[in-house]
Amino acid sequence: MSLRTSEHASEHTSGRADRSRSEVHLVPAPGGGRLWAERSGSGTPVVLLHGSGMDSRLWDGVLPELARRHDVVRYDARGLGRSAEPDRPFDDVEDLRAVLDHFGLASAALVGLSMGGETALDFALAHPARVTALALVGASVSGHHWPAAPETADYAEARRRGDASALAALELSVWAAMGRTAPGGELIAAMVEENAARRIVSEHHLAGAPVRAAEPRLGEVAVPTLVVHGDRDHPEIAAIAERLAADIPGARAHRVPAADHYLPLRTPERLTELLLAHLAA
Repeated sequence: MSLRTSEHASEHTSGRADRSRSEVHLVPAPGGGRLWAERSGSGTPVVLLHGSGMDSRLWDGVLPELARRHDVVRYDARGLGRSAEPDRPFDDVEDLRAVLDHFGLASAALVGLSMGGETALDFALAHPARVTALALVGASVSGHHWPAAPETADYAEARRRGDASALAALELSVWAAMGRTAPGGELIAAMVEENAARRIVSEHHLAGAPVRAAEPRLGEVAVPTLVVHGDRDHPEIAAIAERLAADIPGARAHRVPAADHYLPLRTPERLTELLLAHLAA
């Protein structure tokens, strides 16, 4: 099922016919429900995956230039944004496969932030023939042991109580440290606050997904990989980025100044530059 919009995604480029408008699709999700997805531009395929408690608006500052050169799909993860809430356990890796299948993409480059980076990496290890490149932005990684921290217990308590307001406040204080007045701040706050209650439901059902551990298998990644994190992101994200860059063969790493965990909205121009260079290599 698809719904088509009249929004212009990109201009015509010499030698290549671009889509004149974006296409909004409702992708059937494994086990039921629909995933909201948008396809823009033309060229080699790229799929954008957002992080936990966010939605595809994370990529608003990156999409226009990326779609000038690539066939770009972005989607809202299960239960977030405009996608249907789950009512049973689901697997975000299988959801990504459903998105690729829906758009007829045998393979694509995957760009993921945080949870989206973890999903992209898990997918690349499970389905290596379907991934042409990886860009891991402030990424988490399955199998990583997170050190104990006060906010970990606070997150768990907010989820236990179903306290969406407390969860949103934690997210913004821990992960959006640059605040609302920094670039992208209002959109970041809106995404977090609008998705907080839905996140609690989604994460409850995601807990039933298969347990994966990508961290000890990073040496198996066989596609060009870019690792990016902001200089004001959580310290553990910096540690994970260092591990990804060291253990993934040939990975290239960049530390972006003036960016916290919401790097695509804090410094969209710099991230776009890095992505275009990586995807053209």
